[in-house]
Amino acid sequence: MKNLTKLLGLLTLLTITFSCKNEKTEKAEVVKNQPNIIIVITDDQGYGDVAHNGNTIIKTPTIDAFAKQSVSLTNYHVATTCAPTRAGLLTGRNCNRNGVWHTIMGASMLNREEVTIADVLKDNGYKTAMFGKWHLGDNHPFAPQERGFDEAFYHGGGGVGQTPDHWNNDYFDDTYLRNGTPEEVEGYCTDVWFDEAIQFIENKKDDQFLCYLSLNAPHSPFNVPQEYYDLYKNEESLLETQKRFYGMITNVDDNFSRLLNKLDELKIADNTIVIFTTDNGTSNGYHVDEDTGVVHGFNAGMRGTKASEYEGGHRVPFIIRWPNGNLEAGKSLSDLVSHVDMLPTLTSLAGIEYTSDKVMDGTDISGYLQGESKIDERYLVVDTQRISWPEKGKNSCVMQGDWRLIKGNELYNLADDPGQTKNLAEQYPKRVADMNAFYETWWASVIEETKYSTIDLGVDEDEVITCHDARTVDYFPPWNQRLIREGEPMKPAPFFVNFVKAGTYTFKLRRWPAESGVSLGSEISDEIPATETSDPRVHGTAMTFKKAFVKIGDQQVEVDVDNTAQSADLELEVSQGKTELLAWFELESGELTNAFYVNVEKTAVN
Repeated sequence: MKNLTKLLGLLTLLTITFSCKNEKTEKAEVVKNQPNIIIVITDDQGYGDVAHNGNTIIKTPTIDAFAKQSVSLTNYHVATTCAPTRAGLLTGRNCNRNGVWHTIMGASMLNREEVTIADVLKDNGYKTAMFGKWHLGDNHPFAPQERGFDEAFYHGGGGVGQTPDHWNNDYFDDTYLRNGTPEEVEGYCTDVWFDEAIQFIENKKDDQFLCYLSLNAPHSPFNVPQEYYDLYKNEESLLETQKRFYGMITNVDDNFSRLLNKLDELKIADNTIVIFTTDNGTSNGYHVDEDTGVVHGFNAGMRGTKASEYEGGHRVPFIIRWPNGNLEAGKSLSDLVSHVDMLPTLTSLAGIEYTSDKVMDGTDISGYLQGESKIDERYLVVDTQRISWPEKGKNSCVMQGDWRLIKGNELYNLADDPGQTKNLAEQYPKRVADMNAFYETWWASVIEETKYSTIDLGVDEDEVITCHDARTVDYFPPWNQRLIREGEPMKPAPFFVNFVKAGTYTFKLRRWPAESGVSLGSEISDEIPATETSDPRVHGTAMTFKKAFVKIGDQQVEVDVDNTAQSADLELEVSQGKTELLAWFELESGELTNAFYVNVEKTAVN
């Protein structure tokens, strides 16, 4: 009997041991089989700006061939402008919820509480990196290296040459930020981003990785290498800027080829999810001459372009390839899907269980991609806000299948009317009522979460805030360096900030950024004329200042300005916590203008 008991105990122990080994083996296999993920997203390239969607002029052979190896989503929608799309893609949540309903005015900073796909994947063992355009905040705590990315190499603001970007960046041989530290590079920006991505992939080929390759091309300025302009130089149907725009896209296509070839060379293509998509409708690929009606470019028969609530503003290409993932090559899927579906879908494809503690606008469409299920009937909403605070109903589009309800009173059926020319609202009052009812419920949920983001100051010894992120209400601030150079006074507007430590701070108010080395009252005469391949650099107009002011909460200080100095420096004792910061000049004429750049330095910390 004792021997039998011992034998049973031994069998039980062996069973537990083998069970544990099998469980560990299964977990190891899951990790081993987890896909790498590469997301390539371009800027301002519309649905019609690729050849395989019907454009007979543009040259995108790599993207076209890639589509034949992949699943294409033909009813895929994003926000109508760039930063809102990126915010929604990374979080699975509509931009009005997460603080990014605009591209400037302090409304392009992703709320600090938001969880990104990089956060989720990093927490589950992935190596993560982003390259190119971030556009979700340039200060703490918004930088990409603070939002789940181990490595980040990127330009400032929403595009090369915008106000927060390094002074005089122009796409060629620029200075970008590596995890926040400036670094000079040689080469054309798109080539640089792909170089960096390819190097990261080589370095992490033996790990699971996320590579978020977020391009600024073909966003303006339309600066392009000569060889790519020459591809379209003689296309008489295109406007001059369109020739450069198309050239920028073909440059992306050539670089995309390099990336795909590298995956083959490293023998990791089969287990790598590769996505090619864009962030909004075309900005420059389609123009209709108002006087003659002549069409320049191609828009796939859609109404509207970038920033429009009509289809051409938010329906864009989405192509996904994963040879190991049961995605049928060359297949097109037409159910209604969205950028906010990406976080739940990609985590599901990676075998990662993730449940958000926030309301998610996206849903897991992995089964649909793999041919295992259809997508349940759903409503989706996009809108274009581009104001200081979201307004109910503004430029809204409610989508259900092929139906579109625009601004609550225009109803279109894309199956019969892809150009959205026939308003069917009077014929289908119940459908209009149902779609409006959904919008009412959706808006109530969204606006309850809407809030401004707040910049942290006092994290580093020296930080810079720019007028790009000032909380203007009824006007756009000077959001790019051309506007900075033109020197039009800007009505003072506050920054919403959080001083992480109490103490004495010095505020250096500037007309020109510190790296320019130019004094407050000086002009800059380094203008460059336009060429057939690039936009001009304009003259930097002088402004003459009399006084400088800083106001924090109830405290205000002022100082007389020395226009031969590079900054007007003011010192204040600051309490810890959230407050409003105003920094402005009085011109010799008596007119007031916001400081274009403000360096904030910790002098002494309590």
